[in-house]
Amino acid sequence: MLVSSMMICSCQKQESTAQQQQLDQRKVELDAREEALAERKTVLDGREKTLDERQNALDQREKALAQKEGAAANARTNPTDVQGQTVNAERDSITQQLSASAPNRSQLEAQKAQKESGRQQQSQRELEEFKAERERVRQLKLTGAFMAGDSANPAASTTSSTPPPAQEDTSASPSQTPE
Repeated sequence: MLVSSMMICSCQKQESTAQQQQLDQRKVELDAREEALAERKTVLDGREKTLDERQNALDQREKALAQKEGAAANARTNPTDVQGQTVNAERDSITQQLSASAPNRSQLEAQKAQKESGRQQQSQRELEEFKAERERVRQLKLTGAFMAGDSANPAASTTSSTPPPAQEDTSASPSQTPE
């Protein structure tokens, strides 16, 4: 009788240890996924910053080009009124061509906002999945400790005055990692 109760306790302890190892492995995997998400967000933020810098550089080049054309047009202006009108007409046509060829700033901002919104939604979904998985692991820990206590043989618990090892290894306290 004593040998059979010791075998049962030993099996429960081995199962509890195996479950704990699986839970620890899942936790490590979840932490790695969380770090990967953080790295991806950092990379996306860097790309966004680069795009902003490019947009600013393009705006500056456009302004510089317009100033150069204005200066060149002023230098070519002759005292005659007819020639001044043709220079103004040329300048207006060049300005129109530049503004037509340059992308609309509001469209660029709308596209940028849409991309950012998509990235935020993706990050939020992944974060929610991560939290749900972490909660599931925590619940598995709690139910694993509860089931290990219930599955003990009633005869074995009456003969032994100490609780089964599975109850000592797991605790009902919440996870130590922040949620």
